[in-house]
Amino acid sequence: MAQGGKKLKGVFMETITLLGFIAASLTTFAVLPQVVKTIKTKETKNLSLGMFVVATIGFALWCAYGILRQDIVLITANAITFSLWLTMIILKIKHG
Repeated sequence: MAQGGKKLKGVFMETITLLGFIAASLTTFAVLPQVVKTIKTKETKNLSLGMFVVATIGFALWCAYGILRQDIVLITANAITFSLWLTMIILKIKHG
């Protein structure tokens, strides 16, 4: 019975990890349409540089936290999100 319990716990943890990856993927790539649109139009006038800077610092800290916790979901999602938001900062600075 104890072995069956371990197997069930393993499946439950895998389900939790999968849920985390799905949630992280959705929130991570939510900004992708804005990145693509900004690259195409070069229009950044109405984008807040301050918001992008603060959020990008937050994503870097979440990534560091994930590394310290050895949590692949946190690391992956926040590394990608950091890169996307840093792209927006660069575009904002470049195109004003």
